[in-house]
Amino acid sequence: MHTLTRLLNLWRIHAWLDYLFATRSLRLFALNYISDGVLAVASVSSTLLLTARFDGIGPWQPPQILFMLGYAMTVTGVLASLFGYNILYIGRRLGRGQLDHTLIQPQPIWMALLTEGFNPFEGSISLLTGIAMLGWGLNQLQFSVTLGWLVALLISLLASALIMLAFNVLWGSLAFWAPRGAEEINSPLIEMFAQMKGYPLDGLGPLMLGGLLVGLPIGFVAWLPCRALLGLSTSPIELLATPLAALLFGVLAVLVFRRGLRHYMNVGSRRYFDMGHRR
Repeated sequence: MHTLTRLLNLWRIHAWLDYLFATRSLRLFALNYISDGVLAVASVSSTLLLTARFDGIGPWQPPQILFMLGYAMTVTGVLASLFGYNILYIGRRLGRGQLDHTLIQPQPIWMALLTEGFNPFEGSISLLTGIAMLGWGLNQLQFSVTLGWLVALLISLLASALIMLAFNVLWGSLAFWAPRGAEEINSPLIEMFAQMKGYPLDGLGPLMLGGLLVGLPIGFVAWLPCRALLGLSTSPIELLATPLAALLFGVLAVLVFRRGLRHYMNVGSRRYFDMGHRR
């Protein structure tokens, strides 16, 4: 109970700080929200245009595509709202020696990383846009929404977000051993997720599909869970595939991060001189 209270207090504090930062200027606040909204819609515009041109993509009808795009955008919004300030881009914190600032705080490192990036005002535009698209797609589908289906949707969304977060932590942890080379390793990874998450992967061969589920788990961000949620899957196991994958990727990321942390405890940051100046 004490841990939960501490988490809620830290989220409240960081939410207030983010609110002060976001609303420091009404003009900048409006510009940020409008520009982020335009970018969010533009990121899925190619899929929307293809869907409109061909009246769907493969077995996916336009409302189903709209739902999948809303799902993908909601996952991105969850990560942007919970893990901003270089938590999602963990390689930057590790490669630049910024982890030292976290280690000296009187709280567990997992709690610091879970709460420091909470920015519900700066990072909420993708989340709000994604939820709106989810609702729009469901409305066009005239889908019968039940409590059990909503629970499955929530679990799938959290699992998809965890997979993307764990994959970035997994690769970002390389910065423990190669701070200069891996400092920006998360940037191309997130860009690949952003460019490919909104496309149906039906019709791909087993080798390529396996690569997009294991090697680069883009299929878990939207395509596979949406297949199961919308009844496009022929196997009921697909509904459990995303949560199970989230568990596996999460455990692997924690193991690699902890091993890297032990290495960091021995060698420290090699990006700074003794007086704190950047190399």
